[in-house]
Amino acid sequence: MTSVLRHHRYGRALGAGVLSVALLSGGTAGAFAATSTPSPKVTTTKKPMPTRTATMKPKPMPTRSATKRAMPKTAAAATTAGSITVSTTHKTVKHGEAVAFAGRVKGVKAGTVLVLQHRMNGKWTTLRTTTVVNRNGTFTIRRTFTAKGNETVRVVTKDTKVMSSPVSVKVS
Repeated sequence: MTSVLRHHRYGRALGAGVLSVALLSGGTAGAFAATSTPSPKVTTTKKPMPTRTATMKPKPMPTRSATKRAMPKTAAAATTAGSITVSTTHKTVKHGEAVAFAGRVKGVKAGTVLVLQHRMNGKWTTLRTTTVVNRNGTFTIRRTFTAKGNETVRVVTKDTKVMSSPVSVKVS
């Protein structure tokens, strides 16, 4: 019988089943004899457990490196600190004409100083144009551009922790 249990699928399954029943019944009897209280009642669920079918596919879990790449540190810091949205009504202006940038802040206190920055030679440079956040969370910044060309600007808090998306203005 030993060779049947070792070399055949059904024999192995039968041997494993017999061994499992023996271990479970021996453990249960020993546990029951050791305690004077009866074992807890068996509860049944109203809904049957779902079974895995051929159409169900396991969902891959995201790896630690994938989640780090998906959320860079600068974006996480900007999201937690607050947000600034800015827009302008005039996308094209003549040089020497003032442009008004209006927007709204979230997560930034009223009275916070906002500054205007423009992109020059690939770097953001702070301009001397400032304003403060109103009690209702809005602001307006006016700037006169004297140089012709495209100006890409953004609004940031004075401590540069919160910044808006860039806005382009063509100066002709």
